[in-house]
Amino acid sequence: MDARLLPTVDLDTIFRPRLAQLLNVEEMTAKEKLFTFQLKDGTPLGQDPGQFVEVSVFGIGEAPISVSSSPTRGDTFELCVRAVGNVTNALHRMAPGATVGIRGPFGQGFPVEEMRGRNVLFVAGGLGLVPLRSLIHAVLDMRQDFGAVTILYGTKNPSELLFRNELAQWEARDDVDYQVTVDVADESWRGNVGVITTLFRGLPVDPRNTVAVIVGPPVMYRFVIREVLGKGLPMGRILVSLERRMKCGVGKCGHCQINGVYVCQKGPVFTYSELRNLQEAI
Repeated sequence: MDARLLPTVDLDTIFRPRLAQLLNVEEMTAKEKLFTFQLKDGTPLGQDPGQFVEVSVFGIGEAPISVSSSPTRGDTFELCVRAVGNVTNALHRMAPGATVGIRGPFGQGFPVEEMRGRNVLFVAGGLGLVPLRSLIHAVLDMRQDFGAVTILYGTKNPSELLFRNELAQWEARDDVDYQVTVDVADESWRGNVGVITTLFRGLPVDPRNTVAVIVGPPVMYRFVIREVLGKGLPMGRILVSLERRMKCGVGKCGHCQINGVYVCQKGPVFTYSELRNLQEAI
């Protein structure tokens, strides 16, 4: 996993947006919506799980957004978007039939081929489920190629849970160990209450054949990585995503730079062994 090279890119593709049509909009929570797009030229997006795209709302601007769907699921692609700025709020006002510009996909995604044959431990905090969902879909669509699959998911409160229908499907599967927690419960919540590290108590993990994939807010990484290391996993089989740092996507603006490393090109997916000595990375 440490010897990955920068991807070969077509300069016209990375700088010129492709037109995409909005096919469907689904409300996830009070703050997030799920958008389904299709490129107007009929080609698939061609993303790897964990990559991101630059979305242009014409007349407003451009924003980097993680692709939330797997390439194993057809020629459309999905973006789960929280309304936090001019571009994302403009997206939230769009209806099916609208057109946006798409640059990318960009960055290094999750090393799916290197993960085949191993157990996979997914750990998602809050909005971290959005990029992680692309890998979860890919693994479940190729379920026979992987060992035990465990999904740990945590949010601040029940109202922030994303993809509720899929969560119920994962929980119902015999070949997936799905566990969920919230920091603060409401009167309707009957599940675990506590930060996501509480789900590690008694969690069986085979350190000889497990890959841990962790995506969430910065404060979560330190504590979850400590738990995973405590289970005996080597640093090279602990994967994290730094997708929150993205801006231009092509290494020109410097927004994502960490001590000489451009996250948009070398990442956003890294092994912990690549980051542990990179100051300010996590």
